[in-house]
Amino acid sequence: MVQKYQSPIRVYKHPFELVMVAYEKRFPTCPQIPVFLGSEVLRESRSADGAVHVVERSCRLRVEAPRLLCKIAGVEHVVFVQRNVLNWKERTLFIEAHNETFASRVVVKENCSYRVHPENEDWTCFEQSASLDIRSFFGFESALEKIAMRQYTANVKRGKEVIEHYLNELISQGTSHIPRWTPALAREEDAPSQAGQREPDSLEVCGPSSAQDLAPESVSTDGDKLDADYIERCLGHLTPRQESCLVQLRRWLQETHKGKIPKDEHILRFLRARDFHLDRAREMLCQSLSWRKQHQVDLLLETWRPPALLEEFYAGGWHYQDIDGRPLYILRLGHMDTKGLMKAVGEEVLLRHILSVNEEGQKRCEGNTKQFGRPISSWTCLVDLEGLSLRHLWRPGVKALLRMIEVVEGNYPETLGRLLIVRAPRVFPVLWTLISPFINENTRQKFLIYSGSNYQGPGGLVDYLDKDVIPDFLGGECLCNVPEGGLVPKSLYLTEEDQENEDQLWQWRETYHSASVLRGAPHEVTVEILERESVITWDFDILRGDVVFSLYHAKQASMPGPREPGARASGQLMDRGWALGANFSCVEAPLICREGESIQGSHVTRWPGIYLLQWQMHSPPAHMACSLPGVEDVLTALHSPGPRCKLLYYYEVLASEDFRGSMSSLESCTSRFSQLSAATSSSSAPSHSSSLVSR
Repeated sequence: MVQKYQSPIRVYKHPFELVMVAYEKRFPTCPQIPVFLGSEVLRESRSADGAVHVVERSCRLRVEAPRLLCKIAGVEHVVFVQRNVLNWKERTLFIEAHNETFASRVVVKENCSYRVHPENEDWTCFEQSASLDIRSFFGFESALEKIAMRQYTANVKRGKEVIEHYLNELISQGTSHIPRWTPALAREEDAPSQAGQREPDSLEVCGPSSAQDLAPESVSTDGDKLDADYIERCLGHLTPRQESCLVQLRRWLQETHKGKIPKDEHILRFLRARDFHLDRAREMLCQSLSWRKQHQVDLLLETWRPPALLEEFYAGGWHYQDIDGRPLYILRLGHMDTKGLMKAVGEEVLLRHILSVNEEGQKRCEGNTKQFGRPISSWTCLVDLEGLSLRHLWRPGVKALLRMIEVVEGNYPETLGRLLIVRAPRVFPVLWTLISPFINENTRQKFLIYSGSNYQGPGGLVDYLDKDVIPDFLGGECLCNVPEGGLVPKSLYLTEEDQENEDQLWQWRETYHSASVLRGAPHEVTVEILERESVITWDFDILRGDVVFSLYHAKQASMPGPREPGARASGQLMDRGWALGANFSCVEAPLICREGESIQGSHVTRWPGIYLLQWQMHSPPAHMACSLPGVEDVLTALHSPGPRCKLLYYYEVLASEDFRGSMSSLESCTSRFSQLSAATSSSSAPSHSSSLVSR
């Protein structure tokens, strides 16, 4: 594989001619570069007018590699051939270099250029690129590649420092200006008025010039290239290798990407997320750009307006900045009814809101970079978990959270600078166990977790936030305008009838189902279980009326005859000729569910076969028996006016080993967010089951 290096543009705030004098001081030897053992001129030529000077040198470099590798290779130094073409008229220097040592096994090529800054003729730009192709090297190809790239990038940094050293040396000696090249005829005509001035080759100097003092403090280079000073000022300190990756990825986007090119700080985040592995970062960035285009994310801040319900009950918002100047986002997760929000606005609306928060975060980072005069590319999130309970851990909500984490991790990498979690309750380890495997390792290392009141005092929030920024609800003096959240009224929950279009309806049905229950016409869902000890989980809300929930088991489904009018699309009704205890059994005793309650439960199956989840309208105790209505009863109920119950439900089948650990942990925790009571039951055929009722 060919390894490539591409430097950003480095700007010397000195005229080209003075930089060339400093450059020539590196030859034939340069004590400031220890690996450079010396050089000799092989060929040299000049153009007739003296404007072009071509020099070809042989340069010896010491090999900084393990002694064993040097011994196997049989060399202590390597030889490179360098060809310099200096054009005084055009004010350019082009350098080409290649290796002579092991040329049949290893191919190293380097190209450098010095040229006048496009917007300031008294400044000089330097750019450098190189490639390394190791074809074979005694079985040490991988080791040699790492050594060569490490040594090369170190020498790149050292090379800039050396030029700066010789420039400072010249200036300290009184040499701050070298006259520009002029044609021979012009020099003869101007000789009387320019006595003592000769062509640059003579290296004769004149008095100081104030041109660089009059230059603006910051001038950009070509629009499609990066300036090293800009990188240091706006993106932060990068190693030569990291600079090279940024330059290469940016150039690749300019050449291949159709559409808006991401900002440099955005590209840099993807490189950091993939540890500056260029190919992996490119793949991740391309997938993200495609995703942004598909979902029109670039327009999100202009088009997104959160629903009023979300503004009232979503307990999150921006709040000044942390001690390092990062924007600070506060999320009062323990006070937020995540389940209610999902059922009231839907998962897609919540995801859209989370994306808008991330887009706003990037915008605020740019603003803080300008405000504080230093690179700020990430923000801090303060999460208050007071009130976190079982209500936050219902399975559809956790699945939605994992999806949001996946989207954010894939499209907003390295945007979280620090996550401060305070007042973590006993139930938090369960949530952490569920979500931590889906969070990148680099991101997990930025988490700081405080339980109880440990966030107060030294080592707590005061280490990361100024005292006048700590919010009042955490004992600070700063008034925080983040909404307090609270329970979302069930009357605001969406049903299928509330969806505005087919896409929303499809997204809704991916998670929830709504159903109406009539007297004598229960709503039923059939589930086929192929292996024993599978786990059936359910979660449902009673929106209107009172219902009775039951779970039945049958070894086989009834014969599918012609579909009767009114037969449920969610599952077939049991054969009305079947008898309880003979053809089917009740494995969950009937549970009365009142209007406004939320029910969560699970059942570990003992046998394979058909299981039926049933919701029927609550009747007086005399009529509550484990029995199934016949088809005629259903048809009569459907065509007869009467009261109707409504519910929203979700169910899923899991492998037992994926669920039991979480349930045992959940059952050991208590909730302060809502009133919870456990309702467990057993039948003549005992099984592991439980239901949680939340009002």
